[in-house]
Amino acid sequence: MAGDKSARIYESADVVVIGFGAAGECAAIAARERGADVIALDRANGGGATAISGGIIYAGGGTTVQRQAGVNDTPEQMLAYLRLEVGDAVSPETLESFVRSSPGMIDWLSSYGVPFSPALCPYKTSFPNNRYYLYHSGSENAGAFRCHTPPVQRGHRVKGSGTSGRKLYAPLAKAALALGVRFWPHTTVTNLIQDSSGRVTGVEALTMHNAPPRIRRLYAAMAELSAKPGIYYPPLRRRLEGRLRRLERRYAEPVRIDARRAVIICAGGFIANTDWVRRFAPQYLGGLQLGTSGDDGSGIALAQRAGAVTDRMDNVSAWRFITPPSAFIGAIIVDRRGDRVIDESRYGAAVGQAMIRQHQGAGWLLADAALMREARRQMIKQPLWFQRAQVAALMLADAVTAPSLREVAKAAGIDPDGLVATVAAHNTAIDTGAPDPAGKPAEFVRRISQPPFTLLNISVRPSLLNPTPMLTLGGIRVDERSGAVVTESGEPIAGLFSAGRTAAGICSNSYISGLSLADCVFSGRRAGTHAATTSAAQSPR
Repeated sequence: MAGDKSARIYESADVVVIGFGAAGECAAIAARERGADVIALDRANGGGATAISGGIIYAGGGTTVQRQAGVNDTPEQMLAYLRLEVGDAVSPETLESFVRSSPGMIDWLSSYGVPFSPALCPYKTSFPNNRYYLYHSGSENAGAFRCHTPPVQRGHRVKGSGTSGRKLYAPLAKAALALGVRFWPHTTVTNLIQDSSGRVTGVEALTMHNAPPRIRRLYAAMAELSAKPGIYYPPLRRRLEGRLRRLERRYAEPVRIDARRAVIICAGGFIANTDWVRRFAPQYLGGLQLGTSGDDGSGIALAQRAGAVTDRMDNVSAWRFITPPSAFIGAIIVDRRGDRVIDESRYGAAVGQAMIRQHQGAGWLLADAALMREARRQMIKQPLWFQRAQVAALMLADAVTAPSLREVAKAAGIDPDGLVATVAAHNTAIDTGAPDPAGKPAEFVRRISQPPFTLLNISVRPSLLNPTPMLTLGGIRVDERSGAVVTESGEPIAGLFSAGRTAAGICSNSYISGLSLADCVFSGRRAGTHAATTSAAQSPR
């Protein structure tokens, strides 16, 4: 692809990074650590989905934070657990490299100002409140996993109030700039430049870099609003995105940036691209798009036009969390037939996946009076404000209560005979000391016997009160040794690398909290390191 002759701005760098969330930041920093001159581009303000995330890093094997908390973990234990979750998403060698480098990853992030805390959460939850920062963030406690390896807390929540993703993004951004990374926000890459051999040698983009200061401030403010508020109210995002495009048409200038060594695409996934979700994973159309408007697959499409191929594009993570309150782990999840759906101690993405793929998205949480009383008591201290609001809405607007199992089943539209039989099997297992029928560990099992009974509707469906967050896990295929983007034959595309959710990676089979951000750090550093040591005369391998 030839360069754009109409470009008014010309720049060059050793490495050009597209997207400035966690993967892009880590790629840029790693490249600068090896002396490369780096320009990082972002279509919005920077941060991407990282800045609006919960800020969880999945790490273990004996991190500094784990040791401070008194948590005993080994690389072998972490590897045994992740083998079950990751499956064949990456090679055994790559997974072991990820695990072995995990303690050093936390130290590396800390060295650049990312704050962590050893405050250990004493109960199982989907996301801890502001008192706790190290917790079981996956399915470590569930029966199918603890029989292989002891449950260990590996969810390292970056220290900060609420969802603390910005506390991960901001220190890394500051560090990147201090190291000399040249950051261009409000710059949308439109094309990759390739020479006659197919090597990627730069990018073409549209930038607001030279727009009047007043316009740039307006653009930045609207991009900020479009990010997190726009997730929860899509009409707001659509209006803001329309205004942003109008500003670009008036003020954006074409720019060509030559890459002397490589381009690294870290532009996120494609959950914001409804057409792509409908094409690759139509059963996931009813969820909350967990990402920014930049997660539209544009980075994947750039790589495809240069010869890249994709992998696992049909794999979407759908989150159906039932905690907090932690008491709800003792409830059971049933479908329309009244059958159990899954071990309720599993991570919320596993719950959502089971509901969508095996139960047509339907699911209800069944609790008796004693469990509901305990859950209401826990609502005082366990949740953060937004969790409390969601659970309160679920209890008030999406629940039915009745004095008998048959009556509550009829009220919810569930088969009464099926529900009665399921509860009988559940209680009989408790009374006889038999294993739970769904494999839930004994410490979480509660007898369901005290009326009235409540069914809370946690089905996967469009809902303002109780939405199902979703993110895409597939992306372009890369060489796992370097992060180089590869063709169908497995050959690397010279001068092109990728990281984060633009690329298939560690979390592309099964998502647990923190595994995506950890993969962004791991794959970003890998791509940055190899891109910085690539020259125009050599292959990325």
